[in-house]
Amino acid sequence: LEFLVDDVDSVHKNLTGFVEDFVNEPTTMPWGNRALLFRDPDGNLVNFFTPVTPAAIEKFAR
Repeated sequence: LEFLVDDVDSVHKNLTGFVEDFVNEPTTMPWGNRALLFRDPDGNLVNFFTPVTPAAIEKFAR
């Protein structure tokens, strides 16, 4: 599952203490998204991301 959010760092802060299995802390990926990845209780990967580079922001413009 992937979710586009306004601020992935705030999402991470809000989830800390509730999520036990972070796959990665917020990280800026080479393709321009800042992403947070964790596993839900059933083991599914969940990705929250925020476009941060000009190219990524343009790609996901609403």
